[in-house]
Amino acid sequence: MKQQIHPTYHQITVTCACGNSFETGSTKDELRVELCNQCHPFYTGKQKFVDTARRVEKFEEKLAKAQAKTAVRSKKDKRAAKAANKKAKADETK
Repeated sequence: MKQQIHPTYHQITVTCACGNSFETGSTKDELRVELCNQCHPFYTGKQKFVDTARRVEKFEEKLAKAQAKTAVRSKKDKRAAKAANKKAKADETK
């Protein structure tokens, strides 16, 4: 085994965004995490969205646009409705 190529191993404190902290070993000097066993939905049983990039909101916006688009009638339906309106107006003027 080669000497002096391995990183140094430290005893560190990991700090979570919820305020929880615990001791572990790592090659880094300090660790800060967003989720831990005290706040992760799998362990707590509570659903919590951690959406830093607005992924959920973007998906909901796309879904709303797609649903609005499908609600609009097709071109054939629009043409048929327009022709029916013209015919009704022509019949009224006679």
